[in-house]
Amino acid sequence: MKIDRVELRELQVSLRFRFETSFGEEQHLRKLLLVVHSEELEGYGEVTAGTAPGYSYETTATSWTALVDYVLPSIVGREFATPAQMLAAVSGVRGHNMAIGGLETAFWDLQAKAAGMPLWQLLGGVKTSIPVGASIGIQKSVEETVATARRHADEGYRRLKFKIKPGWDVAPLRAVREALPTMPLTVDANSAYALTDARVFHELDELGLDYIEQPLAHDDLVDHAKLQAGLTTALCLDESVHSAADARKGLELDAGRVINLKVGRVRGHLESRRVHDVAASFGAPVWCGGMLELGVGRAHNLHLSTLENFSLPGDTASATRYWGDDDIIEERLDAVDGLQALPTSGPGLGVTLRYDLIDTLTVRAQAVGD
Repeated sequence: MKIDRVELRELQVSLRFRFETSFGEEQHLRKLLLVVHSEELEGYGEVTAGTAPGYSYETTATSWTALVDYVLPSIVGREFATPAQMLAAVSGVRGHNMAIGGLETAFWDLQAKAAGMPLWQLLGGVKTSIPVGASIGIQKSVEETVATARRHADEGYRRLKFKIKPGWDVAPLRAVREALPTMPLTVDANSAYALTDARVFHELDELGLDYIEQPLAHDDLVDHAKLQAGLTTALCLDESVHSAADARKGLELDAGRVINLKVGRVRGHLESRRVHDVAASFGAPVWCGGMLELGVGRAHNLHLSTLENFSLPGDTASATRYWGDDDIIEERLDAVDGLQALPTSGPGLGVTLRYDLIDTLTVRAQAVGD
């Protein structure tokens, strides 16, 4: 399959609400959309990097530079039979997984369209509806947290995840647990704590959480293992896992017992499948995390989540929760009773771009190739 041209657009978008985590607030975002052209086919990908370097060193701006200056010139005009071949062509680019992952996922979409099959089948998926939960940011008060939790539980979400940070952790979760005694609950610290904060996690350990996500630094598997040894609740690794090798090391050390698998963080679907398989070999469940994606990235998450070991509800909540009517695809990726159906508007990713809306959101665009 020859890559004739790649279009890259930077979009300026706004969430319907303020979303706060341990590394700051987000509402007005910049997103990168890729359209990869091969003869008459188009493949769609989305770069999941954030506007600021909070979650990762990668940002929208660094991803643009990496793609335009280094990645795309290495692949445009060349033929590749598989995603692995295409990734080999950019293997000299260290890091920048989210930038490369946006391109790699677009290639998968192209390949599935060329084969006339839905992406989930090409990936090796085994299901067509995905259980999903909701991720709830840091609220203004405990009362607001409880009210938000009740509302999402009433909407049918299968799991509620709460962002926490030092000083905002045990009290809101204890209140939510009292209000929703049987609801599956988790917390996500986004690396905000140190091992010296173990007392916080011992208190959270008493609340019957499904898991505690990434409490410590992204590069500290040793201290995660020390913390896990003293807890009944499983730790879930997120920022610590950038490859299947990272997943193996974390699970071997018992630094965590669950993996949050994000497509962009591991450079695309190919490595995502490898992480999935490594986790399965350890008996560790995986689930698909979110990066406030628009419809293209959200659709890729859903297709990936059809693999067998995605056995916990993911973060792919209803798109209208985040974007209202301003998503960039025609299809409404909204959950019903906590289940997301796969988009099915044709082969591949199964989505249709809203170019009229995309044009209004575009703040810069560049094409590489003919």
